[in-house]
Amino acid sequence: MPVCERWGRGPPEEGGPRAPGRSAVSPLRLGAAGLAVLACAALLYQGSLQGHTPATRGLATLLPAQGPGSRGATRTSLPRDRGVDTSLQCGAPPDGRFDCAPDRALGRRECEARGCCYAPLAQSRSAGPPWCFFPPSYPGYKMGPLTPTERGQTATLSRAAPSFLPRDISTLRLEVVLESPGCLHLTLKDPTAPRYEVPLPVPRRGPRPPSPLYSVDFVPEPFGLVVRRSSSGRVLLNTTVAPLLFADQFLQLSTSLPSRLLSGLGEHLTPLTLDLNWTSVTLWNRDMAPHSDANLYGSHPFYLLQEGDGLAHGVFLLNSNAVEVLLQPAPALTWRALGGVIDLYVFLGPDPQSVVRQYQEVIGYPAMPPYWSLGFHLCRWGYQTTNVTRRVVQRMHSAGFPLDVQWNDLDYADQRRVFTFDPQRFGDLPAMVREFHQGGLKYVLILDPGISSAGPPGSYRPFDDGLQRGVFVRNATGQPLIGKVWPGPTAFPDFTNPETQRWWLDNIQDFHAKVPFDGLWIDMNEPSSFVQGSLQGCPDNDLENPPYTPGVIGGSLSAGTLCMSSQQHLSSHYNLHNLYGLTEANATHSALERVRGTRPFVLSRSSFPGLGRFAGHWTGDVRSDWEQLRLSVPAILLFGLYGVPLVGADVCGFGGDATEELCVRWTQLGAFYPFMRNHNDRPNAPQEPYVFGKEAQTAMRSALMLRYSLLPLLYTLFHRAHVAAETVARPLFLEFPSDPNCQAVDRQFLWGASLLVSPVLEEGAEELSAYLPPGTWYSLHDGQPFSSRGQYLLLPAALDTINVHLREGHIIVQQEPALTTTQSRSKPFHLTVALSGGGWARGELFWDDGDSLDTFETGDYSHILFLAGEGQLVSEPLRVNGALDGLVLSAVRVFGVPAPPREVWADGERVPDFSYRSDTRVLTVPGLALPMSQVFTVQWTL
Repeated sequence: MPVCERWGRGPPEEGGPRAPGRSAVSPLRLGAAGLAVLACAALLYQGSLQGHTPATRGLATLLPAQGPGSRGATRTSLPRDRGVDTSLQCGAPPDGRFDCAPDRALGRRECEARGCCYAPLAQSRSAGPPWCFFPPSYPGYKMGPLTPTERGQTATLSRAAPSFLPRDISTLRLEVVLESPGCLHLTLKDPTAPRYEVPLPVPRRGPRPPSPLYSVDFVPEPFGLVVRRSSSGRVLLNTTVAPLLFADQFLQLSTSLPSRLLSGLGEHLTPLTLDLNWTSVTLWNRDMAPHSDANLYGSHPFYLLQEGDGLAHGVFLLNSNAVEVLLQPAPALTWRALGGVIDLYVFLGPDPQSVVRQYQEVIGYPAMPPYWSLGFHLCRWGYQTTNVTRRVVQRMHSAGFPLDVQWNDLDYADQRRVFTFDPQRFGDLPAMVREFHQGGLKYVLILDPGISSAGPPGSYRPFDDGLQRGVFVRNATGQPLIGKVWPGPTAFPDFTNPETQRWWLDNIQDFHAKVPFDGLWIDMNEPSSFVQGSLQGCPDNDLENPPYTPGVIGGSLSAGTLCMSSQQHLSSHYNLHNLYGLTEANATHSALERVRGTRPFVLSRSSFPGLGRFAGHWTGDVRSDWEQLRLSVPAILLFGLYGVPLVGADVCGFGGDATEELCVRWTQLGAFYPFMRNHNDRPNAPQEPYVFGKEAQTAMRSALMLRYSLLPLLYTLFHRAHVAAETVARPLFLEFPSDPNCQAVDRQFLWGASLLVSPVLEEGAEELSAYLPPGTWYSLHDGQPFSSRGQYLLLPAALDTINVHLREGHIIVQQEPALTTTQSRSKPFHLTVALSGGGWARGELFWDDGDSLDTFETGDYSHILFLAGEGQLVSEPLRVNGALDGLVLSAVRVFGVPAPPREVWADGERVPDFSYRSDTRVLTVPGLALPMSQVFTVQWTL
C-alpha cells in the first residue's frame, strides 16, 4: 500500500496516538522514508486548514528592492502560463485554502496560469476564503542535506521552476540554531547577494542545549518544516500548509496554529486576543490616531499563542520591512514581508511567562526607570506660557493632588523649532524648571525629530551644524530629504549614522545647559511628515511603488512619512522605516545618560522590538470616549508582552472633551497604568483633576493617593522586569495559564502576581462583574475576603471606587503617600499581608536611590524578603544599602487572621495598641517604628 494511502484522510488528534509515519524523531533529523511519509501527511493535512481573503491591491508585477538586497532593477511582468496541471488536489474545503492571488481578484484563466486552483464560492471573495488558492502540489523549494554547524545545522534550498512571482530567488540558505532549550532560531537568506537584516543585541546564549523542548522535522520537497512540542507531540508550527515564497520584494511563509488564542502583532487597537476570522494586520509605523483596522505607531511582529491547556509558545519574525499578517480560522497564519530575510524565532515556553522571557532574551530586557517617573505626570498642548504652566502646578498642589512631573508640549519652542524656547512666552523657562526642582518636581519637554530647514543660513544652528556634518536622511539625489512637520519644511536626522548620534548628543547637551530638563518625550518619530514622501515628491521606482502594498492607511508606504527610496547610513528608508523610532530612542537614551549622569527617562511614540531597553511608550492620540478607555487595557497588556513595561494611555483621553464621569473612571484606571500621564489637546475642555466638581476631585485624589502608596510595589515590579523579564501590568492568563476563564480577559489585569485590578469601563455603571481566579482574594480597601472557585462576582463600584484585590499568599509593601515622590520616599512604610488558607504569605522590596545608573549591576541597592507564617511576620534583608537609612515600618495589616489575637509582639516587645475586626478577620498593628534596614519580627498569638 502506498505511504499516502496508509496515512489516511485527516490529521491525528491533538495529543492522541500518532498516525503511521508520525513517530517522534531526533531534532533536525529525519530519514528518507520518514520524509516521504511526512510529505504525504502534510499534503493531506493541508485539507483541514483554511486560506485567506484575497487582497485587491496590485501584485501585477513583483519588483526588486533597491540598495542592500537588490537583485537588479528591471520591471518584470508575471508569467501568464506555468503549464501546471491545476486539477491535482484542488478539492480542499474552503477553510483549507491559502491565497494564491493576494494582489487582485483573478479569473479562472489567470489563476490557473499561476499554477493554482480556482473554485468560486457563494460569498464574496473579499470577505472570506479565497477563490484562487495553492494546490498542495504547487512546486516549491527542494531541500538539500543538512550539514552540522557550530551552533546548529544548515541546508541549501533550490527550486527548479519559479513561482508565479517574478524575480524569484531560486537558491536559499537555511540555518537552524538551537538558541536554548526553549528557543529555536530559523533563518532563510539569499546566499548570493546581501539583503537587509535587522541589527539586534546578541541573544543571551548558554551552551548548546542537550534536550530541547521541541523537535523539528523537515519535508524536503516541496520544502517545509514542522515544529512539535516534545512533551506531547503537538504541532506548533507547520509550514507545509502552503508554499514558501521568496522574491526580492515579497516573502511569504504560512503555518497552521494549534489554537485560536492568539495575542500580539501590534500596534493596533484590538482586544487582547485577535480575531482569526479572515482578518489581516499590517505592521508599518504610522502617525495615526488609534482606531480599528489601522496600522498605528509601532510594529511588533511577535505573537504569543495559548495552546488551550496551560501551555503556550511564541513566534517572532525579525523583519523591519512592511509586514502583513493574514489570520484565518483554520486556524492558520501567513506572514508576508516586502523585503529583508525570513529570520524566525520560535519560543517554546512552556508557560506564557516563559515565552515572554525567552522573547526578551532575544530583543533585550527593559531598562530600569527612575522612581520619579512612576509618579503622576501632567501635560497639555496649550500651556502657552511659563506662567500658565506654573499656575497648573500651583493649582494641583493647592487642591491636594500628587504631581511629580510637569510637561510642556511644543508650545515652549520658538517657532516650533526644537532645541529652542520662545523668548517672549517662555523667556524664563530655565528659571521655571529650577523652581520645579526646588519643589521636588521633575520637568519633561517634547522633542520632535524634524529639524527646521526653512530659515536662512546661520539662523538655526541645529540645521546648519547637521547639514555640515551630514546627519540627515538623503533623497535619491544625495541631498537632505525635506518633508514638512510643525515648523514647516524639515529635515530628518538619520539615527543609524554614528555622526548623527554625536550631533544629537551635542544638541541635547547644549539645550540642557540652558534648560535643565529631566526627561525627553520623542514624538512624531514614525517618522511623521505632513506631505507624502517629501516636498519635492519621490522618484518613480520599485521602492516607491512596490508590486504589493499591504493595507496601510493612506494606501502608500510613503503616506505620512518619507520617500521609501531615501537613503540612510545603513540602508534605504524602505528597509529602515519601522526602526526609526527605535534608533532615535537609543540615541536619546544614550545622550541623556551622558548629559545628566542619572537614569534616563525617554517616552517614545514609535516602537519596534527592543524599545523597552531605551524608552517607555504611550498609546498615542486616543479619543476621550468610553471605547478608548476600555481598549486601553489590552493595549498596555500587549506592550508588556512586547517588552515595554513602562506604558500607559493618556488619562482622560487626548482628543475631544472628557466628561466628568469619564475622567474620574479614567483616572482610577490610569492609577494602575505602569506609566500615568494626563494629556490633552489644545481645543478641548480642560481636564486637569482640579477643574471638576468636589465629588469627582475626591474620587481622583483617592485614586492618585492609592497609586502613590503602592509605588514601592510598582518599583519592585519594574526591577523584576529589568532583571528577569517579568511583566508589570499582567494579563490574567499569564498568571493563571491553566484557567480557561482567564484566556481572553482584557477588562481586568494584574500588577505582578499579587494585585487584581477591576476598573469600571462603562458609562453610568455603579457595579461590575469581575472574574476572580480560584483562591481567596482580599479587598485591598478593607481586607474583606472573597473565596472564589474561579467565578464572576458582582462588585459594587460607586464613582469613588476602584476594585483592587490582593491575592492570598502575598505581601505587598506600601508607603505613606505624599504630593511628590521626593516626599513620599522619606515616609514610613507599611506592609499588607494576605494570608493563604495555610496561613502563609511572601513578598519583597527592591529599593535604591531611585535615580542612579546600574544600581543592581553594581550592587548598590537593598533587597528585602518578607515572610509570614505560623502567626508571625519576619523580614529578611538580603542586601542593604544607604537608601534605606532612617526609613521605618510604621504599620502592618494582616488579612485572613482566623481569630482575635490575644497579644501582638514587635521585636520582642508587646504592642498594646492593635485592633482586630471579626467581620473581615483583619489584624491591624499601627504605631510601629521598626528600621527597614534591619531584621524585624511581628508576632501574634491567638
